[in-house]
Amino acid sequence: MSTDQTPAFIPAARPVIGEEEIEAAVRVLRSGRVVQGPEVAAFEDEFSRLVDGRHCVAVNAGTSGLHLSLIALGIGAGDEVIVPSFTFAATANAVALVGAKPVFADIDPDTFCLDPDSAAAAVTARTAAIVPVDLYGHPADKHRLGELAERHGLAVVEDAAQAHGAALDGRPVGTFGRAACFSFYPTKNMHALEGGMVVTPDAEVARTLRLLRNQGMERIYANELVGFNLRMTDVSAAIGREQLRKLPGWNEQRRANAAKLTAGLDGIPGVLTPAPAAGATHVYHQYTLRVPAERRAALQQHLTEQGVGSGLYYPTPVHRLPPFAAAAVGADLPATEDAAARVLSLPVHPSLADADLDRIVAALRSFDFGDVQR
Repeated sequence: MSTDQTPAFIPAARPVIGEEEIEAAVRVLRSGRVVQGPEVAAFEDEFSRLVDGRHCVAVNAGTSGLHLSLIALGIGAGDEVIVPSFTFAATANAVALVGAKPVFADIDPDTFCLDPDSAAAAVTARTAAIVPVDLYGHPADKHRLGELAERHGLAVVEDAAQAHGAALDGRPVGTFGRAACFSFYPTKNMHALEGGMVVTPDAEVARTLRLLRNQGMERIYANELVGFNLRMTDVSAAIGREQLRKLPGWNEQRRANAAKLTAGLDGIPGVLTPAPAAGATHVYHQYTLRVPAERRAALQQHLTEQGVGSGLYYPTPVHRLPPFAAAAVGADLPATEDAAARVLSLPVHPSLADADLDRIVAALRSFDFGDVQR
């Protein structure tokens, strides 16, 4: 019998799959209705309550949602779309996939989200849309970005992949743009094993999205346009429905965990904890610190040795990735470059116990940051 008392490793993220999710999946498999059937319709209806009753269209991934949203809004070759560079590449991928040019703007250094002033400076006669990202679960400044879009006649497509349940001045993310996209990847605040949801206030856009996801058909063999096969399965939808019911409690737990981490890490030289903007309801998909760039690798190794997982989201800005080099010529994004060099995300998921949070704090406090004071 083992006498090893070493505490279990604390992962940076931990997908939750409970008995309810397993039973829901089995129920669908036994039903024989497994692709874009009644579970998908029910999931769309239930998710709409999270976004003030907007039309919801389920797809197979968050990236697919972004891709189809741009197509449905008529954005394509010759257009420019303003995006942050400090995000996952899927945001810019969707723009490139419709033949448009991603134009990279800088971020607000406090929120890690698209900076409205930088976005305004990036507008040209070819700009057709802005895609703000609610990074790490913090809502972007949709008020100022919305005003910018209105002045120039631009579409706003919200990339809310990491922000289920987040809000700005009490208004839920997903309700600010002509379209918004959520992801149900397993590490998100809620998941469906895999999948995505597109949200829109426009019934015609919603209908176009439904056609695009299903080979251009609303009725079998009555193809109305060239479409894709980007449907959600009923297994995913059934799991998503169970997760959606649990989302409010999980988000509250994430906020409570974040508050404990912030209190415990207060005063460590060189470490900046996340500080939500006024009016922002943060859902902490990630709890992301700024640490001294020259000590980040050593700190991450130290955390691993202490049994604490961590993540780098995102160490290489999108504008410096090879596929976007041509589009990014001349890009000057100092806040993005600084964040990419300094961010480090700690576990904040709802499966953490108080003892886990204490271990995370102790691991940070036991690290030697040297004389770095920034």
